[in-house]
Amino acid sequence: MTEPSAPAALTHPDRPRITELRLAAFAGLRRAVLPLERLTLLAGPSGSGKTSALRAYEALARLGGGARLAEAFPDPAACVPERARPDAQRRRGFRIGCTADGPAGPVRLDVAVQAEPELRVVGERLTTGGLVLLETALRDPGKRAVQAAWHTAGPTPVTRGPLPDDLLGTPLLPLRVAGRTPGQRRVLAAAEQMVVALRSAFACDPEPARMRRPVPAGSGRLLGGCGNLADVLWRTRAECGRRHAQFVAAVRAGCAGPVADVLAQPVTDALAPPVIDGSAPRGVDVLARPDATRAVRAALDRGDGVRTDLGRLGDGELRYLALALVLLTGPGVLEVDPAGEVPAALQTLTVLADGLDRALDPRQRRELLGLAARMCERGHIRLVGAVSDASWAAGTAGVTVVHLNRD
Repeated sequence: MTEPSAPAALTHPDRPRITELRLAAFAGLRRAVLPLERLTLLAGPSGSGKTSALRAYEALARLGGGARLAEAFPDPAACVPERARPDAQRRRGFRIGCTADGPAGPVRLDVAVQAEPELRVVGERLTTGGLVLLETALRDPGKRAVQAAWHTAGPTPVTRGPLPDDLLGTPLLPLRVAGRTPGQRRVLAAAEQMVVALRSAFACDPEPARMRRPVPAGSGRLLGGCGNLADVLWRTRAECGRRHAQFVAAVRAGCAGPVADVLAQPVTDALAPPVIDGSAPRGVDVLARPDATRAVRAALDRGDGVRTDLGRLGDGELRYLALALVLLTGPGVLEVDPAGEVPAALQTLTVLADGLDRALDPRQRRELLGLAARMCERGHIRLVGAVSDASWAAGTAGVTVVHLNRD
């Protein structure tokens, strides 16, 4: 059940985006259809499936980027509904899907995965407007391939051929479809829209314990646990002063005490961890970076000569700080795999935030949600966050709440 607290979200038809997640049979969820707007909160008690829904979205994003099934589902048995009974061949599995909207109109993707006795795709369907553009099925369990048929709309209405059973077929269509006929071009447009909508996703769940430690100066790309936040700050503070000023303002609104700046500084301790990647982040002078044997740590500049190391901050402050940084950066800073062949202006970053409100006090929740709403309104970023109770978000413009109930 959805509970929109504002008028319909602004549409950006030139930017492909995922507008619906379907979990027909996945972990503890069955026949679940989750509408996704620009800022969506999945709300429900522990065990209602919020984390499972985010995990399914992340897996689809990985598959859309060309990952193999084993990478997208490292623990496939945990994805199978607990009470699912094996068939005569001892097979059990799960089914997930999504809808991507954009210039090609709504495009649906549905995938059936066999988890036991071995992991493989057993069926995939890509459709738009009731027209099946791609359909695959496992015809011969003894072969490591599925039989695929894709729309042609030429003298031969359908083209058939084998596809690997450990990869999603949709991202492979540009390698198989020539694009000579209107039907073929329609298939390519739908497949590209789905892949672009899926790929630019960043799963984020900040881990305060890791954020308190010094980190090696590396690539400057933020990881999902945000443990290398100090390294990312070293880069972003030098690259974009305007965006960094916005970040400092957000931190000032959510952290205790005065905040004049948020910065990273070299660690002079001889016991600092070694640098894993010695290359300088883009836009940062090599001479301005820490020595190759040093590391960096982050701190709040209080403006009166005092700097508070992040190790002194509470879990709520650290999670708030990390999530604010995620919302104010983009694919070039976050550890995501966007479609490199598509201009950034035509892509939408989706942040998947598990435990969005975990350890946050009421002020931090309010400030973070306000920041998320402002960033999502621009259209280049979307947020799907999991919370136990969304009552505190009531009345916030641009927020849609989807309630999950524990069976």
